Amino acid sequence: MTITAEQKQAADWLLSTTRAVRKRLDLERPVEPEVILDCLRLAVQAPTGSNSQGWRWMVVTDQAKRAKLAEFYKSVGNKYMAAKGQEDTDAQTRKVRDSAGYLVDVIEKVPALVIPCIAGKPTSVEQAAGFFGSIHPAIWSFSLALRSRGLGSVWTTFHLAHAQETAELLGIPEGFTQAAMLPVAYTKGTDFKPAVRGPIEDITFWNTWDNSTPE
Repeated sequence: MTITAEQKQAADWLLSTTRAVRKRLDLERPVEPEVILDCLRLAVQAPTGSNSQGWRWMVVTDQAKRAKLAEFYKSVGNKYMAAKGQEDTDAQTRKVRDSAGYLVDVIEKVPALVIPCIAGKPTSVEQAAGFFGSIHPAIWSFSLALRSRGLGSVWTTFHLAHAQETAELLGIPEGFTQAAMLPVAYTKGTDFKPAVRGPIEDITFWNTWDNSTPE
């Protein structure tokens, strides 16, 4: 089967416009469980090491539990934002930082918080590469599926400083590692655009580091 030009265009659009969404998350509109399940069905089509399929997905919609997760998130996020606020940086990074600070302030209002988990725990950097490689592709596929349905999210990790407390709050059993937390909501508008990036030729090397000429 040949990929059509229309299919390629749709895939390229999805890949180039799936943004980290914070300020444009709709905090008032509920997210239907069926939509999250549809996106997760697509997510688990992602590759996983040795076909282990050790992923589990913790979806938190209960208001009290979201509020508690927000406490964990804010306890780290506020410190991080205060430290980063002292750094000089470019306009685009300042915009991202401002957006991240906004999410810290409103995280408990996001309709659904999704915590991807993976069976096991890495014991070395070498093992961690394959270990997280068995869940990260699925997380990104989930994000792409959300985008295609008019929802958005952003990959966050602040709550992981309280991973044990989170596990106790949600009943996550021993032997599972939390990989991230994704706030999920419909987006205010869908007109996202590709981000500003430097030329790919400046960061791509062929056969030897710093050799930018294809051979």
